[in-house]
Amino acid sequence: MRERLVKGFHDGLVCGEGLIAQGRGEAFDYLLGERTTRPAGKAAKAAAAAIILAKKPVISVNGNLAALCPAEVAGLAEEAGMLVEVNLFYRTEKRARAIGKALEKAGAKNVLGVKDAEKNIPGLGSERGRTSKQGIHSADLVLVSMEDGDRTEALKRMGKKVIAIDLNPLARTSKKADITVVDNVTRAFPRIAGEVRKMKGKPALARRVLAGHDNKGLLRESLRLIKKRLETLSK
Repeated sequence: MRERLVKGFHDGLVCGEGLIAQGRGEAFDYLLGERTTRPAGKAAKAAAAAIILAKKPVISVNGNLAALCPAEVAGLAEEAGMLVEVNLFYRTEKRARAIGKALEKAGAKNVLGVKDAEKNIPGLGSERGRTSKQGIHSADLVLVSMEDGDRTEALKRMGKKVIAIDLNPLARTSKKADITVVDNVTRAFPRIAGEVRKMKGKPALARRVLAGHDNKGLLRESLRLIKKRLETLSK
């Protein structure tokens, strides 16, 4: 993964700040045992249910995600009928184009947010507030990864459902999202795609799964797993 990120940095997809963010995520992945935990699996199933029931779900893609698993992003989009949009905190038009091309090369179709990021999210002053009218701005559900808490809160204020993939269960994004998958994106995307495949055409099942979802409870369970793992390792 580090090699992919370094290559992504040299190819203009990843910014320097993104490399720092990756290091923070890796620390939590170590604490979780570098595996998909039980609460992460349950959250991935709830995420798939929410995507199936959404009218216009969109995957928000930043540089790290485009460098780490563009094919997996394209795969979930294809499986679930989701739109894909480039959205960047440290945005330059050159970088947005590079990410768009990387996603298209990996199989993503009609990538938004490169030339059409013309609608602003109310109350958000950063470049992250620039969205496509056809994508995030009009979506009813947005899947975000390695996100900043400000935009997650802003998306929630707009009435959108937010699914977050974040290895840090203490992050503001994790706490504010409707569904938080505490897992590495390289594991989470194919996992969610697999759950979508199982539930596709079964809206009643998706509604039951979503009705039983307890995001705060799963975040607490993730923290308890970290605590238990640290206690075990320290013996």
